[in-house]
Amino acid sequence: MDLNLKNKNAFVGGSSKGIGFATAVELANLEANVTLVGRNEELLKQKLTELPVISSAQVHDYIVLDYTDIENLKTVAQQLASKKKYQILVNNTGGPAGGDIINESPEKFEHVFQQHLIANQILTQAFVTAMKETGFGRIVNVISVSVKQPLVGLGVSNTIRWAVASWAKTLSKEIAHFGITVNNVLPGYTLTGRLDEVLTQKSVASNVARSEIENQILTNIPTGKFATAEEVGAAVAFLCSPIAASINGVNLPVDGGLSMSL
Repeated sequence: MDLNLKNKNAFVGGSSKGIGFATAVELANLEANVTLVGRNEELLKQKLTELPVISSAQVHDYIVLDYTDIENLKTVAQQLASKKKYQILVNNTGGPAGGDIINESPEKFEHVFQQHLIANQILTQAFVTAMKETGFGRIVNVISVSVKQPLVGLGVSNTIRWAVASWAKTLSKEIAHFGITVNNVLPGYTLTGRLDEVLTQKSVASNVARSEIENQILTNIPTGKFATAEEVGAAVAFLCSPIAASINGVNLPVDGGLSMSL
């Protein structure tokens, strides 16, 4: 099975921790040259030293980038594209704070929409030319299982994630003939800092012990456990591999069977 990504350059969003870093590690294990992306330079420097180096030709780097600054993102994306040809783009951005949708402001929707969908569009437009030139491209969006089944208490996230999924499906039809695939990985409850935030928020909002909240969630997951960041990262890496060339426009849940959707 051809999983090797030697001489391929990968840009991995939100990769200083969690699912993003786990994805970066898996891509590096497949011999890709990985660019870590995040806002905390000290953390990025540390994580850069932890990336596997499988071959002597493999070179990793990092860039400090804030997806909330859209104008700067446009400039930096074009600068990056002029210096390096990225064949792999992993769109991964931390989710917004939880809360009931009825209480959310229009400004919050706009902010999260820009941070996720608009940022994805900017990066894709910047990198797609190189993908076309090389005849190989992989765009994988790390979204959420809420695309299949909205999650209670995550109103803004549910809404914006679905918009990203629709964008990705549309894009997958437009550029596949260039050898570029576009897919989504949909994590469920995953052992990351984000899960800690969600569990704490649910506990406070409902005045129920956090351990009880965890047990309630686990009873709805057929595997009986939370996914790990490494499991999600492995799914992303597989979709980036050469053997996944005919997988295009799909939503792949990594949720232990949580979603009831087919």
